[in-house]
Amino acid sequence: MAQGEHWRLIDSGDGTPAFNMAFDEQLLESPPEPDLPILRLYGWSIPAATFGYSQRYADAARLTALRPLVRRPTGGGVVPHEGDWTYTLRFPPGHWWYGLRARQSYEQLHAWLHAAFGHVGLATQLAATAAAGAPTHCFVRAEQFDVLWQGAKIAGAAQRRTRQGLLIQGSVQPPAGARREPWIAAWLEEATLAWGVRWSPLAPDAAWLAGVQELTVRKFSQDAYNQRR
Repeated sequence: MAQGEHWRLIDSGDGTPAFNMAFDEQLLESPPEPDLPILRLYGWSIPAATFGYSQRYADAARLTALRPLVRRPTGGGVVPHEGDWTYTLRFPPGHWWYGLRARQSYEQLHAWLHAAFGHVGLATQLAATAAAGAPTHCFVRAEQFDVLWQGAKIAGAAQRRTRQGLLIQGSVQPPAGARREPWIAAWLEEATLAWGVRWSPLAPDAAWLAGVQELTVRKFSQDAYNQRR
């Protein structure tokens, strides 16, 4: 594990559901900074739900009334986006995080989130084991290492690893009274304390964003893609 790393930070603001998923897929396949880890912070211009890229649309549609319902470029179950705090991490193939097994990556990610919650005075825990029952809605039951607050799951994530890199999409369903900005500041600081991360902002250029827009229109806004299985 490296110490004293340089990571890039994109704060892309609120986007449409299709745009948000297109942005993340382009982060994985053609990142604006290919050799460094990237953390993207973003929000939602309208309420929506996302579901895993291998999940059946009909199954996802039965689990939520939120629309639009957009297929993610990562796996996992249905995630509602109604005031949650969303983020994406992209690691290049040469980074030590890319080399972690999926379960190790999940544990490390949520230990990082848990530390940030402690930093702002919220007592969370990591789930020791998976809750019983079949996986359905992402926040209905906890998997091992999910972040819990007062016994309820408040953070989940999904991953996808390719030759281009590792993409992690995460959602925090914040506890009542929690404030996003102090928590984000604490989260960034925890990375600096744990791994010596030096953060610098990254603003993708117009050509890169045009590619995201093209992917939004061609793929993630199309029923033919979102309902393909």
